[in-house]
Amino acid sequence: MVQSGTQREESVRRLAAWAAAGFAAGFVSTLVFHQPVLAVLHGLGLTNRTAFRFVLVPPLGLPDILSLAFWGGLWGSALAVAQHRLGRCRGDFGSALLLGAIVPSLGTWFVSAPLHGYGLGGGWYGAEMLTSLLVNAAWGLGTALLLRRLPGAGSLSRQ
Repeated sequence: MVQSGTQREESVRRLAAWAAAGFAAGFVSTLVFHQPVLAVLHGLGLTNRTAFRFVLVPPLGLPDILSLAFWGGLWGSALAVAQHRLGRCRGDFGSALLLGAIVPSLGTWFVSAPLHGYGLGGGWYGAEMLTSLLVNAAWGLGTALLLRRLPGAGSLSRQ
């Protein structure tokens, strides 16, 4: 089916709204879901990583927690747009759990870790890899829950 200019504009507007909602949900989910799960795993002695770090990180010299939340927002935009494009209901838990656990973890292992000098897979330490999967799964579920709760998110549904 060929879309008219008005339909295309509406589709782009809807997708942009989903991306913005996803950013907000992903940012907040990092603070409310991802980091508390990391704190629990650290408390249990399963990881050396600590939650809510305010250490300044390059390149902008922002606190680590703000940098992490920003990236959580970007991943949240991608998750929301992917769910929208796949025709999922807003905040679908199954796809959020799967995409949330796997995709950001792969990004950490194969992009972020090597850039920070930890090598591929962060050195292939099983406990740290499991930590990534668990905190990112919590982030994905939190993002889906927040997407369901955002005011007006229902009006963003696919039509």
